[in-house]
Amino acid sequence: MSALPQPKKNYRCVPTLQQVYTGGPFVFSSDGSFIACACGETINIVDSGDFSIKGTIEGNNEAVTALTLSPNDKLLFSAGHSRQIRVWNLSTLKCERSWKGHDGPIMAMACHASGGLLATAGADRKVLVWDVDGHFCTHFFKGHTGVVTCIMFHPDPNRSLLLSGSDDGAVRVWDLLGKKCVATLAKHFSTVTSMAVSEDGWTLLTAGRDKRFVSLFYLPNILLFQVVNVWDLHDYAFKTTIPAYEVLEAICIIHTGTLFSSFLGALSPHNGKGISDTSAIHYVTVGERGILRIWNSERAVCLYEQKSSDVTVTSEIDDESKRGFTGAVILPRDGGLVSVTADQQFLFYSSIADGQLVLTKRLVGDNEEILDMKFLGEEENFLAVATNLEQVRVYDLASKSCSYVLSGHADIILCLDTCILSCGRVLIATGSKDNTVRLWDSESRKCVGIGKGHMGGIGAVAFSRKEKNFLVSGSSDRTIKVWSFDGISYDVDQPTGLKAKAVVAAHDKDINSLAVAPNDHFVCTGSQDRTACVWRLPDLVSVVVLRGHKRGVWSVEFSPVDPCVITGSGDATIKIWSIADGSCIRTFEGHTSSVLRASFLTRGTQFVSCGADGLVKLWTIKTNECIATYDQHEDKVWALAIGKKTEMFATGGGDAVVNLWYDSTAADKEEAFREEEERVLKGQTLENAVQDGDFSKAIQIAFDLNRPRKLFQLFSEICRKKDDRHQMEKALCDLGQEQLRLLFEYAREWNTKPKMCHIAQLVLFQVFSSISPSVILEIKGIGEVLEGLIPYTQRHFSRIDRVVRSTYLVDYSLAGMGVVEADVNDAKEDRKGSREEEEQDHAQNNGEALEDTTRTKKRKSSKTGKTKSKKLKG
Repeated sequence: MSALPQPKKNYRCVPTLQQVYTGGPFVFSSDGSFIACACGETINIVDSGDFSIKGTIEGNNEAVTALTLSPNDKLLFSAGHSRQIRVWNLSTLKCERSWKGHDGPIMAMACHASGGLLATAGADRKVLVWDVDGHFCTHFFKGHTGVVTCIMFHPDPNRSLLLSGSDDGAVRVWDLLGKKCVATLAKHFSTVTSMAVSEDGWTLLTAGRDKRFVSLFYLPNILLFQVVNVWDLHDYAFKTTIPAYEVLEAICIIHTGTLFSSFLGALSPHNGKGISDTSAIHYVTVGERGILRIWNSERAVCLYEQKSSDVTVTSEIDDESKRGFTGAVILPRDGGLVSVTADQQFLFYSSIADGQLVLTKRLVGDNEEILDMKFLGEEENFLAVATNLEQVRVYDLASKSCSYVLSGHADIILCLDTCILSCGRVLIATGSKDNTVRLWDSESRKCVGIGKGHMGGIGAVAFSRKEKNFLVSGSSDRTIKVWSFDGISYDVDQPTGLKAKAVVAAHDKDINSLAVAPNDHFVCTGSQDRTACVWRLPDLVSVVVLRGHKRGVWSVEFSPVDPCVITGSGDATIKIWSIADGSCIRTFEGHTSSVLRASFLTRGTQFVSCGADGLVKLWTIKTNECIATYDQHEDKVWALAIGKKTEMFATGGGDAVVNLWYDSTAADKEEAFREEEERVLKGQTLENAVQDGDFSKAIQIAFDLNRPRKLFQLFSEICRKKDDRHQMEKALCDLGQEQLRLLFEYAREWNTKPKMCHIAQLVLFQVFSSISPSVILEIKGIGEVLEGLIPYTQRHFSRIDRVVRSTYLVDYSLAGMGVVEADVNDAKEDRKGSREEEEQDHAQNNGEALEDTTRTKKRKSSKTGKTKSKKLKG
């Protein structure tokens, strides 16, 4: 018999896929090592190697509209709708200075090659140049009649030229030395989106969104095309127009000696002529069609056109606003070409192989809302993710890069499932709002099967668990279908139609989820009609209906070992049902909102759940106990994927974040054992320090062990040994800010108790005497702690004052009784104190006078006694 699995006690969260870019401005560093990009109201500094967030710059609750970097990559300039220009130090991520100058939002920024000048262009039709160090305006240019959309300095720092493009279709050239406009290049009919200067610095290329209509001779049809204009910067004359046949968003010059220039010799234009122009300018264009193209400016021909990309616009897709490219950059040091898509992806191309660009890695900036996901592969190193797009994105968990994308659906993909065939082939099944089910081969990355027949969106799909020869789908048309894999071929270019083996109208409302039993005998469905139903396969005969939830059922799953089903519902409860009679075995409560997913762990002895409250909970079935709750999501958690081998799991939801959770039970146990061992050793060291009288060391160890009671005992011991107070002063001076904060908190607690307040006051006195007030004020949260010390301190002083006052009555009573007359006199003498120089000079005379007075008193008293005795005798 196999040993029972050890129950999981804790999981550790590792954020894997985060929201890094939500569209808008971005800028690469001079060496291409990192990207500064806008993410909502913040700016993220993203490592272009592993796509990790190196730093985050918090904004001022406004969208970022423009970004640029200094040539040495030490300063980042940003602007937003508030018209505020900010300068950020990337080493500290702090704003060094800020100022305003425009009357409208700033739309573009550029930094001079020297790093001393910053040019800004805004919606107020102005172009301003600023001194970076003095942040004062050096140039003020007016002349554009529309919003200035792009701006750039001439790449040659010896040529003091500034170029700006506007949505009025004009490009203006400004002379920085003469502070005037030297040329207006007006050949575009719409917004100028991008400008590029040739390698020699004497040719300017401009691209825009203009659409030209040209009639073909006497024919009634009109040809629509977009253009790239070429200008000579010697005399600012117009040279030629190159039709591009798409709205262009970016244009990049290919310099000689770079990675892409080495591939130009292998390219041939469409007209069959080779490349023989040594003076030709080669450039890359991207635009709304979602393809990359390489051009020759001299021949005005396209040398290379990408066949298709993951963002290529097709007629099947209705929402074309999320398609196409919005920008492109050629990285230095042979870093390749990076194109930015409208759906916030950075595509890195490194070379051209077999006549096509090679996509090396992909950074997805924003996954928007994650609807479903599953682990992929034998080693579960990949994660298939379905977002509110018509694509499935497959991520490599090691590099955090999107390895490939499965495109083919015409609408949003709502669900997916994965399986591994006996031959080792990995399949992916997807269900979409386009009412179809698709079967994908992960090796060829092609759709090999398509199932049509549902009249509504597919809300759930599940593979066969044992035989792996069919899949089941559930739809909003309230039916479930069993699809057979018969006739599927994995080597064809066109998908094969899947055949429905069985169909049944299962529920009265939309079907949200379904699961196939481990033995392939049953399938369970959950619906918005508040029920879950178990059906017998393959004929879909009803077995039992599970009734008891008060809201729709969002999740169903079979136990891996027992004949039972777990369900999660919108009534915030989780139930386990018996398949035999449909009775509810257990009910789990703990979520504050709808439970969207629930899956078994540890061979059916535990399960994990997630819901609309953003919480992830770990449960033990035997004790009905929630042993851990994790709050790592900021929105609904729609997706939950369980690893079959490692039993790690992944969660994702509306916050566009995918978190990986690893079992840390053994690691936590080992760490706790080490901490306990270290605590015992430190405790022994503490006792040895006390025995040796080294109170300074003992106090430090007590702070490390977090033992406030031992600290109080140490301070009490020091109070009894007045000679050792310098050790307390030394120990207090060696404390850090966090330890000082803890000491103040401990003193606040001691100060509330009359038996411990004198030690607290002594500690406070030593702290304020030894440590500068400026250092104390730097402690985080010290104000609140000091406010808690004041009331009880005032109460203690008032109590002491009342005690002192009451002692006066005792002195007066005892003096009146004549019991402590001398003591009272001595006390009065003590309270008067010693006089300074006068009393010292007459101390001896006063002593002699006191002796004479005493003798006189004695003689008088003796005579008085004799007289009295004589009188009594008479």
